[in-house]
Amino acid sequence: MNRLRKVAWRRVAGLTVMVVCVVYAPVAITELWPYARPGAPAFGEWFLARAVSPRYVADAVATRIGPYRHSLAAMIVHSVLGGTLMLLGPVQLLSAVRRRIRLHRAMGVVFAITVYVSMAGAAVYLVRTAPGDAFSGAAFWIVLATILVGTVMSVTWGIFAAVGNFPDLHQRWMLLCYGYLMTAPLLRLEWGMLPWFFPGLSMADINRIAIMHLGSVVVFGALAASRAMDRRTTVSGVTGTWVPWPVLAVAHLAGAIALVWITGSALGWGAQGRRLLLAYLIPYAATYAVMFVRQRRAGRDGRSWAREEWRLHLAGLCLAPVLSAAAALLFERYLGLDPRTALSAGVAIGCGMLAFAATTVVSLRVMYGRELVKRERPGATRRAPQVSSTSA
Repeated sequence: MNRLRKVAWRRVAGLTVMVVCVVYAPVAITELWPYARPGAPAFGEWFLARAVSPRYVADAVATRIGPYRHSLAAMIVHSVLGGTLMLLGPVQLLSAVRRRIRLHRAMGVVFAITVYVSMAGAAVYLVRTAPGDAFSGAAFWIVLATILVGTVMSVTWGIFAAVGNFPDLHQRWMLLCYGYLMTAPLLRLEWGMLPWFFPGLSMADINRIAIMHLGSVVVFGALAASRAMDRRTTVSGVTGTWVPWPVLAVAHLAGAIALVWITGSALGWGAQGRRLLLAYLIPYAATYAVMFVRQRRAGRDGRSWAREEWRLHLAGLCLAPVLSAAAALLFERYLGLDPRTALSAGVAIGCGMLAFAATTVVSLRVMYGRELVKRERPGATRRAPQVSSTSA
C-alpha cells in the first residue's frame, strides 16, 4: 500500500510539473510582445491583471520599459526560447521514462542548444542593464545572473556526464538545470498568489519576497525528482560516507550561527525585514526537515546510496546560510550595496549555489567509486592465477 501511494504521489507531482510547464509556455513566449508593440497580447499580464489588479500590472510594466528597451531583441529571444524549453522538458522526461533513446538524444541536443541561446539573450540583458536598474533592484539582478550561470553549467555538466557514460549523473544535472528554469513559471505564480497574503504591496515588493525562497524550492524539487527516479540501494564502489557525523555536526553549527546573524539583521528592518525573513525561514525549515528525515530513514532501511545523497545535500543546505552571510558582506563591500540589499541577494542565492555544489560532490562520489572498481578488477585478475597455481 505504501509503495502504491509513493507511485501515485510521483505521478501526481510529475503531472503537475508538466501542466505548469505547458500552461506557462505561451505566457513566456508572449511576455515581451507588448514592449515591442504596445497593445500586443500578453497572457501573463492578462492573468495578473485579473488575479490582482490592472494597477498592479501597470506599475510593474512601467518600471521595466526603460531597461528592456536597451536589449529588447535579446530579451524576446530569451523569453520565446524559454517558453520552448518549458515544452521540451516534459518531452525529455517522458522519452527518458519510456526509454525511447533515439528520441531522447535528438531532443536532448535541441534542448541544450535552446538553453545556450536563450541564456545568451538573458546575458545580453544583464550586461546592458545596471544592477540598480533591474526589476526590484540589484538583488534580483544578482539572482538572475546566478540562475543564468547555474543553468548553463548544469546543462554543460549534464552533457559531459552523458558523453562519459554516467546516465545517473546526466539525469541529476539535467533535472537541476530544469529546476533552475522552473524559477520563471514559479515566480509568475507567486506574483499572482502572494498578493492574497500581502495585499497592497507592489509587484516589485512581492518579487523581493519570492526570491527569498525560490532557489531553495526549485533545487529541492530537482533533488526529490532525482531520488524518486533512482531506486538503487547501493552504487558500485561507493562505500561509507563522505559526511560523517562530526562533519555534519560542524556544518549544523556553522549554519546555525549564520542563521542567527541573518535573523538578527533582518529583524532590524521592521515589517519588511520580518516578511523577507519568514519567506526564507519557513521553506528552509521544511526542506531541512524532509532531508534530515529522509537520510535517517534511508540509513535505517539499509539504502546506503540514498542515505549518502540525502546527507550530502543536507550538509549543503546547512552551509547555505554561511555562504549567504559571506556573500552579503562581499556584496556590501565590493559592489557598494546597502546592507539590506546585500543580505537579500546573499540569502536569495545561497541554497541554489550550495545545491549545485552538493550535486558536484555527488558526481565526484560516483566517479570516484567507478575508478575504485576499475582499479580493483585488474588486481583481482592478476591475483587469480597465483591462487590457482598455489592450490595446484
